[in-house]
Amino acid sequence: MALRTGLPDTLRVLLADYPRDLWDSTVPPDGVTRFWLDRHIMFRSLLAQMEDEARHLYAGAAPPEPAIRAVRRQAAILLSELYGHHKIEDLHYFPQLAALEPRLGAGFEILDADHHALEGHLDALATAVGTLIGAEPEAQHDAAGRLQARLDRFGGFLDRHLFDEEEIVVPILLRHGEGLVG
Repeated sequence: MALRTGLPDTLRVLLADYPRDLWDSTVPPDGVTRFWLDRHIMFRSLLAQMEDEARHLYAGAAPPEPAIRAVRRQAAILLSELYGHHKIEDLHYFPQLAALEPRLGAGFEILDADHHALEGHLDALATAVGTLIGAEPEAQHDAAGRLQARLDRFGGFLDRHLFDEEEIVVPILLRHGEGLVG
């Protein structure tokens, strides 16, 4: 599956009225939209931390035991939270939001396809982390390199998905009000 470079303009129509650079001043600080964006920030942060740990471990710049423990902890949180986040989106939020903006139905189809593809990425990431955790000391370097490569592929896919999801969902919530979902 080729990595998208962005959404088609037909799915970015609400961004004209609710551009990304105004979200900080228009998103309520304690509502659904802020919570949603904060979850995305958390996913990106956990991924960046895992990338740093894998890179340092591969380069021999980090003691293996604490780095592997950190990767295990970060991966457990990231995998669990992403599974839960996308499940609630698929079952609860996306159907409500798609009903509010039927012209963006194709965007929700893209996000749904991403969620299905994400399952494979999450499984592959879990396998790579498990391989690193179970690696004998002499195999940790190679396992860290494989994890690093997996994180690169996963990170590009996840960031594209989160960015596209934000460009579809946040303008809908700002336009229709957060009280309509929850």
